[in-house]
Amino acid sequence: MIKKTYAYYYSEDRIGYIVLNRPEKRNALGPQLVQDLKELFTIAENDNEAKILVLKAEGEAFCAGADLAYLQELQNNTFEENLADSNNLKELFEQIYTLKKVVIAQIEGHAIAGGGGLATVCDFSFAVPEAQIGFTEVKIGFVPAIISVFIIRKIGEAKAKQLLFTGELISMTEAKELGLINYTSTKDNINNDVKAFATKLCKRASGDSLELTKKLLANIWHYNFTDGLNYASEMNANARNTKDCKSGINAFLNKEKLTW
Repeated sequence: MIKKTYAYYYSEDRIGYIVLNRPEKRNALGPQLVQDLKELFTIAENDNEAKILVLKAEGEAFCAGADLAYLQELQNNTFEENLADSNNLKELFEQIYTLKKVVIAQIEGHAIAGGGGLATVCDFSFAVPEAQIGFTEVKIGFVPAIISVFIIRKIGEAKAKQLLFTGELISMTEAKELGLINYTSTKDNINNDVKAFATKLCKRASGDSLELTKKLLANIWHYNFTDGLNYASEMNANARNTKDCKSGINAFLNKEKLTW
């Protein structure tokens, strides 16, 4: 286990777990927790023992968003100082979104504002139905700025406006209907359900394929239609030269069972 001030990391059965560990503050996102997560995701990305990653939290809340006491302190900062602090969170969200490994959010408590963002930038999400998610920034005169980029990609502009303009908290059942999260699971079953899903990805999907597909989906938005097709064609050609592709095709042609 690798421990940081407000988070820790461990791996077992080819699954890496990054755990928010600031329960007394409902895992609020202060600068130290953000830095801890950035460092642990770097470690997890380079851990050869972990093929799939899970992001979860200690305590009753998944993440209550920004530490409001810290935000109050920032009111005395210059624009440049506030921009540097904003970039710290932006870098974490971007890091998770573009990480080489698939990341699953395991949400067992409320995910609010930046905490909802933290859940949203993951590739998959499991949540208990009684938890709530919402982007409440407008209620305190703030702006859901960084996460808006990812929310629009995930659920589209109209649904994003519904959530970001109202600042309402919604149930995870409704969040699933909106496409904001993927699966709901009871508190008794969520650990097993997440592990089973992660294990299935470990066994059935090539690591090279998962990495390249995630990269493709993250980057394809940058291109117009024609350039996007050209980029996809290049990715197709690159994939054919990977060790996993060669092994997979060989196993298929020889009718061999392949476990990744």
